[in-house]
Amino acid sequence: MTAELHTLTGAYALDAVSDVDRAEFERHLGECPACRQEVEELRATGARLGAAAAVTPPPELKLVVLADVARTRQLPPRVPVVRKLSRAKTWQLRIALFGAAAAAVVAVIVAGVQTTTTVPQQKADPVLAAPDATAIQGSGQGSATLVVSRSRKQAVLLASGLPALDAAHVYQVWLIGKGGAHSAGLMQPESPDRMRPMRAELPPGVDRIGITVEPAGGSPGPTTPAVTRIDLT
Repeated sequence: MTAELHTLTGAYALDAVSDVDRAEFERHLGECPACRQEVEELRATGARLGAAAAVTPPPELKLVVLADVARTRQLPPRVPVVRKLSRAKTWQLRIALFGAAAAAVVAVIVAGVQTTTTVPQQKADPVLAAPDATAIQGSGQGSATLVVSRSRKQAVLLASGLPALDAAHVYQVWLIGKGGAHSAGLMQPESPDRMRPMRAELPPGVDRIGITVEPAGGSPGPTTPAVTRIDLT
C-alpha cells in the first residue's frame, strides 16, 4: 500500500484524487519527506507553466461559448453499469489514467505557450465590452447570436454552421424594420464552419435581422428568403 501511495504525488499535486485518497495520502506525506518535496516541486512547476501559458481570451469567446452551451446537451448519455473492479485493479487503472491525463496536460500547456508566443493580443470590440451588451439567439440554419449594445446603437453578429456556398453566392445581412430591409454588409468566412464576427450600426426602428443567400457582390435588396433570422423585440 505504501508503494502505491508513492505514485500519487503527481495526481495529488493536480488535485486529481478523491477525498478518501487525499486523506490517506496526506497522512503518508507526514511520514515521507521525499513525497513532500516532490509534491512541492510539481506544484511549483505547474504554477510556472500555467503563468507562461496565460493568454487573455478575445471578448467574443465568452459569447461563442455561451451560444454553444445553449445548443449542447448538458446531461451525459446513459451508459451500461459495469462490474466493480477489485482494489488492486482500481489502483492500476488509476495510475494508468493519471499518466494519460498528465501527458494531456503537458500537451495543452505546450500548445498554450506556443500560442502565447505567436498570436498577438486582439483589441476588445467596444460592443462586446459594453456594459449593456445583450446576446440574442437566432433561428433557422446554422447558429447565430447577435450581441446588441443599445447605448452604442451597434450590434455584433456571430454566426457558425451555415451551409457552405459556391463562389457565385454570398451571405448578406439585412437590418429589417417598418422602413424595409437595408443591407448591413456581406459576411466573410473565418473558417470552414464559422463566419467572421460582423459589427453593424443599429438605427432606431430595426426589429429583426435576416441573413439571405445572394449573388456574389451582394444585392440592393433581399432576393431569397432568410436562412437565419434574429428578432430584436
